[in-house]
Amino acid sequence: MQEFLNHLQNEVDKLHAARTYKVEVALQGPQDHEVTVDGHPVVMLTSNNYLGLANHPRVRGAAVAAIEQWGAGMGSVRFICGTQLLHKELEKLISEFYETDDTILYSSCWSANEAVFATLTGGYDAIVSDELNHASIIDGIRLSKAERYVYKHNNMGDLESKLAQARQEGARFILVISDGVFSMEGELAPLADIVDICERYEAVLIVDDSHATGILGPRGRGTAEELGLWGKVPIHTGTLGKAMGSAMGGYVTGPKPVVEMLRQRSRPYLFSNSLPPAVVGAAIEAFKMVMEDPSRTHKVQENARYFRQRMTRSGFRIPHGIHPIVPVIVGDTALALAMGKDLLERGVYVSGFGYPVVPQGHARLRAQISAAHSQEELDRAVEAFVEVAHAHHVL
Repeated sequence: MQEFLNHLQNEVDKLHAARTYKVEVALQGPQDHEVTVDGHPVVMLTSNNYLGLANHPRVRGAAVAAIEQWGAGMGSVRFICGTQLLHKELEKLISEFYETDDTILYSSCWSANEAVFATLTGGYDAIVSDELNHASIIDGIRLSKAERYVYKHNNMGDLESKLAQARQEGARFILVISDGVFSMEGELAPLADIVDICERYEAVLIVDDSHATGILGPRGRGTAEELGLWGKVPIHTGTLGKAMGSAMGGYVTGPKPVVEMLRQRSRPYLFSNSLPPAVVGAAIEAFKMVMEDPSRTHKVQENARYFRQRMTRSGFRIPHGIHPIVPVIVGDTALALAMGKDLLERGVYVSGFGYPVVPQGHARLRAQISAAHSQEELDRAVEAFVEVAHAHHVL
């Protein structure tokens, strides 16, 4: 045992020596556009709380009301102890949001992505995946017995080549999976091309729209709506833990046979406790707010444009895009983490990312913009970025 612990401690010590050890920042209050750290207000630029709903009074109130009516939790899984009407209400609402047949809830989008591939495919099938898809998709595919093909990131020629190969090798069914928005880049998948290629090869398209739901498109319906492809993506996976209340939970939404099979056979559903009523009630309210009034969606899009323009004009290396994920590329992992620490000291909380989360030499500070940010807060953040960049000789 001691030899094992010594090995682990040695690995941790290496992280410290390389200055890549991750430190959790303790927040002294709720998640919001501004948070309190060590007694000081800090502009929050590293949260998935894109619509500013994590601490919204309507969402908080709905969570409390759900506990009062439905209790703290079910104490088991839905097919054993019964499913509460609250869960069915949220599934129906998500189906209305996406205009799909049915929806099934999971404890997280990670669990949803784990469920899809192992449940819907077998040894005679194939799964074709973008190389930069989220880790939950990668792990979910590993659980499937289907043949796996990985295409170069957003490379449509390579996607078509992999589909042709899968067909040639006798695949019964082919599933193609892509993030709608890639979380480290804020980059949209080329869905128009993917849809066209999938139709030609009779492949089933699944899009994980976790970083697009509520954020992109005129009504906040996500990547497909943003790109003029509404109704062209048959199956979506998504999360309740980002824009839509920012707590936890995930889902799969699509054709009824897909959802029915997942409800009957998917292990993350059959062997995981139901989502707590507080989370479900909050998510219902969040979806209602987006469906009633898209102004928060429009505001986060406007804030993202403003921040991107100001950072670019200040001389930072910002990949072109429209998403509120704004990567500030600095190259070195230790540099990104050091800059993040200095930014926090100047009242801006933004996280640094490096290898292996992103490729070597592409370390970055990932800023994430919210509809709740004021222009003054974004200006303060840009000014802090400039100060820290000069101190580290980045600008």
